[in-house]
Amino acid sequence: MDYVTLGRTEITVCKNGFGALPVQRVDFNTAKRLFLRAYDAGVNFYDTARFYTDSEEKIGYSLSPVRNKIYIATKTAAQDAAAFWQDLHTSLKNLKTDYIDIYQFHNPSFCPVPGDGTGLYEAMLEAKKQGKIRFIGLTNHRLAVAREAIASDLYDTIQFPFCYLATAADLDIVRGCKDNNIGFIAMKSLSGGLITSSAAAYAFAAQYDNVLPIWGVQRESELDEFLSYNTNPPSMTDEIKDIIARDRKTLAGDFCRGCGYCMPCPVGIEINNCARMSLLIRRSPSELQLTEDVQKKMKLIESCLHCGQCKSKCPYGLDTPKLLEDNYRDYMEILNGKEF
Repeated sequence: MDYVTLGRTEITVCKNGFGALPVQRVDFNTAKRLFLRAYDAGVNFYDTARFYTDSEEKIGYSLSPVRNKIYIATKTAAQDAAAFWQDLHTSLKNLKTDYIDIYQFHNPSFCPVPGDGTGLYEAMLEAKKQGKIRFIGLTNHRLAVAREAIASDLYDTIQFPFCYLATAADLDIVRGCKDNNIGFIAMKSLSGGLITSSAAAYAFAAQYDNVLPIWGVQRESELDEFLSYNTNPPSMTDEIKDIIARDRKTLAGDFCRGCGYCMPCPVGIEINNCARMSLLIRRSPSELQLTEDVQKKMKLIESCLHCGQCKSKCPYGLDTPKLLEDNYRDYMEILNGKEF
């Protein structure tokens, strides 16, 4: 089994983190079965967030009996100290624990620091002093914020998108964390579903000894796939190199990562899915992508106001309205021809 140490925290975990965002979509008993199977197989790092509806509650329901044998990271999207404390107390209650191993600021538009007027970082320090959290982390999709967090030396971990579609700038974040002894937690290791070879994704991440990938799981078949890598980790074979090269060629440049930070849309367009639908339907073909419900969601693109809100909020600087138009056109061509 491969292990990774998260920088200065000295937390050493199985290099197969459990991303608990998708368990929102299953019932409590299904979630418990998934969590316990993962734990029994050696997975000991679980990442969630206050924002993920009942994900924290499901972790508490499932894993509280083995709390001292696992590491839990959760997040707060609070904008001020009062909301911070409310989130923290709710998370502790939901998780059925009296401490959180890594408490993370959830994708803030700025890097919280002492004296910035929000009181957020000061609240983190007080929570740590009280023993309610062990380490301070930050998650982000913005290169500038991640760079500032590294340079500040105020953070024990950084969670940032990282997969084999990474740019040179993304790689610099990984290296910066290693150079500064900051733990690096990789989200979007499958690029929101656009990467269809988990073996290739795992082999790529395995090249970096400071990277902990977290995999979003909601089905037993997905869990089985990742658990198999605990005993038989994929290596960077010529076949996997070819998969990565093809995907980089296909997906290089401007494509929606599905992060959802462009939302909500004033006219109700489900931007984070609609702006990448033509890629999803070609790379992971399914009749579910052609249902009447999905067709209605795609048709809403015709109502786009071109107000620019989504474009201004995209952490990747994408021309989101154009992506929506292009995806709608491609989707209708696929729908009419029923081609995958």
